[in-house]
Amino acid sequence: MRYISTRGEAPPRDFEGVLLAGLAEDGGLFVPESWPVLSSREWRALRGLPYPELAARILALFTGGQPDEAALKPLLAEAYAGFGHRAICPLVQLDTRVFALELFHGPTLAFKDMAMQALGRLFDTTLARRGERVTIVGATSGDTGSAAIEACRDREAVDIVILHPEGRTSEVQRRQMTTVLSPNVANLAIAGSFDDCQDLVKAMFADAPFRTEVRLAAVNSINWARVALQIPYYVAAALALGAPDREVAFSVPTGNFGNVLAAWAARRMGLPIAQLIVGSNRNDILTRFLSANDMTVRGVEPSLSPSMDIQVSSNFERLLFELLGRDAEQTTDMMRRFRTEGRMPVPDAAWRDAAEIFRGFALDDEGTLAEIARLHRECGYLADPHTAVGTAAALAVPPVNPAIPLVVAATAHPAKFPDAVRRATGSAPPLPSRLADLYERPERLTRLPADLDAIEAFVRAHARRNAP
Repeated sequence: MRYISTRGEAPPRDFEGVLLAGLAEDGGLFVPESWPVLSSREWRALRGLPYPELAARILALFTGGQPDEAALKPLLAEAYAGFGHRAICPLVQLDTRVFALELFHGPTLAFKDMAMQALGRLFDTTLARRGERVTIVGATSGDTGSAAIEACRDREAVDIVILHPEGRTSEVQRRQMTTVLSPNVANLAIAGSFDDCQDLVKAMFADAPFRTEVRLAAVNSINWARVALQIPYYVAAALALGAPDREVAFSVPTGNFGNVLAAWAARRMGLPIAQLIVGSNRNDILTRFLSANDMTVRGVEPSLSPSMDIQVSSNFERLLFELLGRDAEQTTDMMRRFRTEGRMPVPDAAWRDAAEIFRGFALDDEGTLAEIARLHRECGYLADPHTAVGTAAALAVPPVNPAIPLVVAATAHPAKFPDAVRRATGSAPPLPSRLADLYERPERLTRLPADLDAIEAFVRAHARRNAP
């Protein structure tokens, strides 16, 4: 299995090379040179497997034997051993055709744990074998940072710096990052939006001398390994509901497009996914694109679902590459125009191809609170704001076939957003016992402007402090 860049100028890499590189040198994102496709018989053979074993089977399709399935099984068993539900990602039925796929039973109570807990261990084993060390730099709109820090804290060969937009995460999200005092962990509160943080991370990767100096690596979903590790839970849900002998559909609240791209990848591999619904908040660029081919950047507005407060969705580039027939030159031109002009004129044929599979739906804060209240009242289900966007989208978008089960990605535990849940329902769930003292823990963070030189100087000093 080899990987190529969406922009066509970076040399192909194997899985380990993609894991450690993150972003391609030409600014593009790595994708498989060819997609593995499973037959109906092969999908059926995966039914009933424990989640870690299922995940190992799927991930092994993308690793090219480094590591192989035998090595992945114990690694993934260890990664998911600490989850708070024995099923790892259980399905909960909400009505006759809608199910919630709970992805928040990991240590930081968000779907990012599903990939991050494995990713941290993949970094560890790969770097130990190669005798190398890396500096991970990531941007977060809320949940990626805490999941990455939890996965990488105290690891011998990894230093990690996470950028978050100051004042634009929930208090629980912030504290889950800033109360980890491990010496290899640093948190930067950036004066700006998530898009500013993401742009700074990409700029660091584009700075070739700096990238080489500090051995930069990525944990955001620009890293293909993150996306690959999210594919198995869509497979697990579809198989549980009758695939490959029955079609399924998914509704995914998303900002950076990585989570729903993993569902698209499962479809590309032959899983019978009839429809993918993209849920957005007031930052609705993806919904505008899918409904009217309007990919125009607007200002990022804070909302009750901060993990989706994004206008520039990095992983859309991977889908665009596929929609354009894997034309790297055209992809490069369109992405550069998007960055300079703030709009992306996607060809009508490519847009129509996307709209055949994807549907978009946007929900404002008032609607989000109403949906949290409805779910609690009618289903006895307590949802966080992001999951509520997903369930509202599932009900609002006409189904391809009403007989097809529709699975909503429940991406965060409601206790991560107590203020919003309390406003909607009158009460909020307590944090799990392992996080009960979160509000009393001391915090450590550094505030910086959205200035590349200042941030690179900080990262350089952090990496050198922790170097052997």
